[in-house]
Order: sequence, then C-alpha cells, then structure tokens
Amino acid sequence: MLKIRLSRVGKKSQPSFRVVVQEHTSAVKGKFIEELGYYRPATKNKELVLKMDKVTAWIGKGAQPSDSVAVLLKKQGVSGMEKFIAPRNRQTKSKKEGSDKAAAPAAAAQPAPEAPAAPTEPAEPAAQA
Repeated sequence: MLKIRLSRVGKKSQPSFRVVVQEHTSAVKGKFIEELGYYRPATKNKELVLKMDKVTAWIGKGAQPSDSVAVLLKKQGVSGMEKFIAPRNRQTKSKKEGSDKAAAPAAAAQPAPEAPAAPTEPAEPAAQA
C-alpha cells in the first residue's frame, strides 16, 4: 500500500520535511517513489509547498495520506481528507480507571438471578377429620 507521508530532513533543531510517496513498509527516511513537495514548520509562516496535481493523482491511484499529511492537505483546501484524520478527542485511561470500567459492563451484561415467584392463589385447606 502506498502512503503519502513526511520524511524529515534538515539539521538538529531546524526541522524540515519532504512530502513523499512511499511504500508503507519502507523506512521513513528510506527510498521513496516521488517527492511531492516540502514542509518547513520552523519558519514564521510554516511554509508548505506541494505539487497539488501530483498529490491528487496519487490519491486517485490509491495512495493514502498519513494523518499529518491529511491535516496539512485539509488546510490547503483538499476535500475528502476527514476520513484519513484520526480523532483528536481520545482520552488516556489510567490502569485503575480501566479495570473499574471493564468490570462494570461485564456485571451489567449478566442479568441478575430472579427469586422464584410466590404462588398467587392460596393453597387448599387441609381436610379436617
């Protein structure tokens, strides 16, 4: 599967990224198929330069943008990037909270045993001798 993702280049403390098309199994700094642009977040206005015709062509061929690239493409006005962006409202669970919440649904899933119903009609009186 092909991915459109960021590949870091540049000096220490001066990040700069290439936007590249790579096979998803290859190393992030490894061999890439095509360079689609670059992203420099260290500049004042966070410079992003993309070859939009090539980006849309690769997406049309089935390449999936990474989460970071999808956010950048959405800011550039590319439609349909919402499905590639992971939800940002996840909350981390501590071990203590996770075990309590895991036990509660298990208890709720099992119905409580019911007591046998009491007879509604009175029993017949015993025969008197």
